Amino acid sequence: MGSSQGMLKRTLGVTPIVFLGLAYMSPFAVFDTFGVVSKETNGHVPASYILITIAILFTALSYGKMVKQFPDAGSAYTYTKKTMSPQLGFLVGWSALLDYLFLPMINAVLAGIYLSASFPNVPSWVWVIGLILIITIMNIAGIKIAVTANTLFVLFQLLVAIIFVILTIRAIISGDGNSGFEWSPFYSKDISLSLLFSGASILALSFLGFDAVTTLAEETINPEKNIPKAIFLIALIGGIFFIGVTFFMQNLYPDVSVLKNIDGASPEIAKHIGGILFQSIFTSGALISVLASGLAAQTSASRLLFAMGRDGVLPRKWFGHLHRKSQTPIFNIIFIGILSLCALFLDLVTATSLINFGAFTAFSFVNLSVIMFYWKNKASMDMSFIGYVVFPAIGLAFLIYLWFSLDKLAMIFGLSWFSLGLIYLLWITRGFKVKPPEYQFVENA
Repeated sequence: MGSSQGMLKRTLGVTPIVFLGLAYMSPFAVFDTFGVVSKETNGHVPASYILITIAILFTALSYGKMVKQFPDAGSAYTYTKKTMSPQLGFLVGWSALLDYLFLPMINAVLAGIYLSASFPNVPSWVWVIGLILIITIMNIAGIKIAVTANTLFVLFQLLVAIIFVILTIRAIISGDGNSGFEWSPFYSKDISLSLLFSGASILALSFLGFDAVTTLAEETINPEKNIPKAIFLIALIGGIFFIGVTFFMQNLYPDVSVLKNIDGASPEIAKHIGGILFQSIFTSGALISVLASGLAAQTSASRLLFAMGRDGVLPRKWFGHLHRKSQTPIFNIIFIGILSLCALFLDLVTATSLINFGAFTAFSFVNLSVIMFYWKNKASMDMSFIGYVVFPAIGLAFLIYLWFSLDKLAMIFGLSWFSLGLIYLLWITRGFKVKPPEYQFVENA
């Protein structure tokens, strides 16, 4: 395996980054969580989406500010390392790995669930291994192939989602809804703020893609300009899409208890509004969503591992190398593919809990990084107090509230993973006597 260590190649513009982020977010996630969150919030899913969208937009602004200063591949790991300390940066990066490493597994699990339901005579492990092989080969082939595939996948998902909304509106107009279109999904007398935040903590998973694209900063043309723009567009487009779709779904089903399977509410709704044919099309969209999200997740995870490997906090010989021809971190891609095989034994709830912990850790410390950057550089740089302190603080406040909404399982697994990272950090720094290794960045001419 010919390989070299150094810089990733810049080939991406704004549009492919936005599509990669949307693919990672997986527009179909709105359908997977609708039944559960509707029950949790007493029929106020769109209102919960508004809360999490606000939190994410403020955090997206923070990501944009940090990538302008540090256009490297490490995302939250890099920003915390540069603005606070290398030790804390490592622990943030380690925690964020839960998000990046477990999402490909979740997509593999979902592929097994969806396809086993359609083809019960085929063992689920066939689908799991098949999905992992496909996304691994596509990522090894190079970033352009992964981006092109994800663009097509996202467009197909959006087309199916638009048809879903049109059929839902038709059903409401024909009298399927309780009393036509109402604003009660956004506000009603029995609305509960605590329940809305509880729902928002679940829905946060829908927005993971906007931060994942920061790991592609080294492969982006003019990243200081294009990555911030892409990040905000991903969060904004995703938020509008999620709020709009759930508004119509909630009007059709203000009370999801009438559904046979609340956890799998969307396929049931698809059958109700469009019959067996549309349910089949909808299932195809769900499978494409799983493939696209898995492809994007593996892409981003491999870049985070590359940044940590190049620094030397993970074995540089393996994690910090690029393949000479494809310019991809090939070892990391294969490593994540092998790790994803845990999906054969993984419980979906457990993996989701781990992702929650990792995502909230990354989001929180990016906001903190912006504030710390301001206090360290306010004397030498022209920066807005509102943009660099007030806005990140608002995003952080939302996230702190969401932290308290995490279930016990998420906290237990997350803190256990964090403890393992702390032990490893103590070992590589000889009990904090030396700093973690760090790569000295030199931009290619």
